[in-house]
Amino acid sequence: MGYSSATVVFLLLVVIPISNATLDSHYYDKSCPQAEHIIAETIRNASLHDSKVPARLLRMFFHDCFVRGCDASILVDSTPGNKAEKDGKPNISIRSFYVIEEAKAKLEKACPRTVSCADIIAVAARDVVTQSGGPNWEVLKGRKDGKISKASETKSNLPAPTFNITQLIQSFAKRGLEIKDLVALSGGHTLGFSHCSSFESRLHKFTSKLDVDPTLNTAFAESLRKSCPKHRNSSAGQFLDTTSSKFDNDYYKQIVAGKGVFGSDQSLLKDYRTKWIVESFAREEKFFFKEFAASMVKLGNVGVKSDVDGEVRLKCNAVNH
Repeated sequence: MGYSSATVVFLLLVVIPISNATLDSHYYDKSCPQAEHIIAETIRNASLHDSKVPARLLRMFFHDCFVRGCDASILVDSTPGNKAEKDGKPNISIRSFYVIEEAKAKLEKACPRTVSCADIIAVAARDVVTQSGGPNWEVLKGRKDGKISKASETKSNLPAPTFNITQLIQSFAKRGLEIKDLVALSGGHTLGFSHCSSFESRLHKFTSKLDVDPTLNTAFAESLRKSCPKHRNSSAGQFLDTTSSKFDNDYYKQIVAGKGVFGSDQSLLKDYRTKWIVESFAREEKFFFKEFAASMVKLGNVGVKSDVDGEVRLKCNAVNH
């Protein structure tokens, strides 16, 4: 999934387990039967106006679930007394929060106080994948929205683009996610763009003896160096595969060719535990789609809040008073 342009170096210290809360794909069938249609139309319209929306919403789901679980804590605005998750350094470049707010406003008119913001993010993540040519799956629903959001928890919880394979496996395992989930969910990088700051350490002074990461394809490394000179404007960067607006398996083909943009992407090919999965996904898109959908359902179960420790927010950017 997408990373921020920030570098994150610490590993999670507290395990966020797969939730025991009961989620159901038919959760809103009676209380708000039009919920998924409203969300899908909102996403489709927003994506037509801004091609960056799909990648941002998919990354939003991932970043939300990795910090305190899938509880929409990433949507809460900062206040004078609290700097919230969305203002944490790894989340600065996500944006497109307005799309979730727009869907929530429509849902509040149709079904007041019913659909949680956490469920809207989960459904939106599925919709951007499907609408971009990727797989479809039944989204389990019934999450409640969290009441706590702290920017200080983002850096220590989100895997960084500089992580090696051991760090990645540990980070995912602490959320009950297996190695296959790690490789499949990394395929979310098929949508999107990264700023140079997330991978420039591979291009300049990689080690005391090497300027460039030797796992990078030579020609690709040179093109990245041209895209990301040492002195550049802050918007410079690189698409994460060659079909950045289409959800497909090109991301894995790029890794096999030595053209993974992030060090963490390329590390998936260097370890026997993940290499065979990368190569399988590169060969067979249907296999990738099947595993990605299964892993997204699994990710959506991480740290889910119930009525006991959560709520249905009236507005996604603020906890209820």
